[in-house]
Amino acid sequence: MGDLVIQNLTKRFNNDSETEIVAVDDVSIEIEDGEFLVLVGPSGCGKSTTLRCTAGLESVTEGTITLSGRDITHQRSRDRDIAMVFQNYALYPHMSSRKNMGFGLKMGTDMESDEIEERIEQTASMMGIEELLEKKPGELSGGQQQRVALGRAIVRDPELFLMDEPLSNLDAKLRTTMRTELQNLQSDLGVTTIYVTHDQTEAMTMGDRIAVLDGGKLQQIGTPLECYHLPANRFVAGFIGSPSMNFFEVKQDRDAGALVHDEFEYHLKPATADTIANSTDDLTLGIRPEDIRIAGTNDENALTVTVDVVEPLGDESFVYFTVGDQTCTASVDGEEYIKEDSQIDVVFPQDRIHVFDGHTGEAIKNRQPPEAAEAEADEFQNTSSFAAGQSDD
Repeated sequence: MGDLVIQNLTKRFNNDSETEIVAVDDVSIEIEDGEFLVLVGPSGCGKSTTLRCTAGLESVTEGTITLSGRDITHQRSRDRDIAMVFQNYALYPHMSSRKNMGFGLKMGTDMESDEIEERIEQTASMMGIEELLEKKPGELSGGQQQRVALGRAIVRDPELFLMDEPLSNLDAKLRTTMRTELQNLQSDLGVTTIYVTHDQTEAMTMGDRIAVLDGGKLQQIGTPLECYHLPANRFVAGFIGSPSMNFFEVKQDRDAGALVHDEFEYHLKPATADTIANSTDDLTLGIRPEDIRIAGTNDENALTVTVDVVEPLGDESFVYFTVGDQTCTASVDGEEYIKEDSQIDVVFPQDRIHVFDGHTGEAIKNRQPPEAAEAEADEFQNTSSFAAGQSDD
């Protein structure tokens, strides 16, 4: 198995031309041996390009990639000891599952046929696909094809797994099942894995750490709960979490000790006011839907709003209301009865709010982290031999 170090990786397309595109911009990430890292971000953020550069499918414009201490930046893909699982599975339609799984070993190694067959049988047993070995891809369901594609990667016993949105072609129920299977599989094999997805649910539930990219730049890298509760900037705060965090553009009134919005004034406790005192006057107040509470009679900063829509989901309900010209979302207990078009008082608890610089988007104050987030971060740091790599943007 191996550790991976991506240092100052930059990838430009149409280099030195007027239409130059910077797909990956000075990204640095260190991944420890056996870690499951998820690259997440919107379409076009550079996550798949980072993966393809690591695999050797794209040339690197600047920077280095090191696997287990050896520089593989300009090494041929076949020589990197890396196995990749693609979004479309890339199975040969005219070959049986058995031949698909063994093709890479047959063409890329000097292993004997008996040894290849033994590996195929062991992997098929591990994946529970023994009965599929003689079938061709056209005879398999999407989930079965995905298992065969994973089996093809596993038989190579690589130092590094790369997975490029392997679950995106599956239906919702099967995706949930396969997420669990992938986690169990990676845990059993202990192989260093980079998993690319735009689905934040996959990122939050599968990764030891997640790396959030936007516009080719690394925005934050940390454990899932760190990125959720302690976002480095407004982009991460808005991208991680569903429904998304609510944002309000406010002005800092130092004399009144308050954040002033066109529709409300949010009075700050002295400790909060001190935390943001040296920041700009233009700020963004953030609050996650589940942190909004129905106000009690004595709650400070209560805000009266009109309910636009209620979406009951059983254990919780999403309540949509409008503040000024923006729609906001609150997540409340499913047993709380709230009618559409009714007026309710809501409050943003001060230990749950986030404050961001209105110009740069950088976090000035995050909510008080829950014990789970702190424990998760401490556990990873205690078992990790690497510091979290982050580009100097």
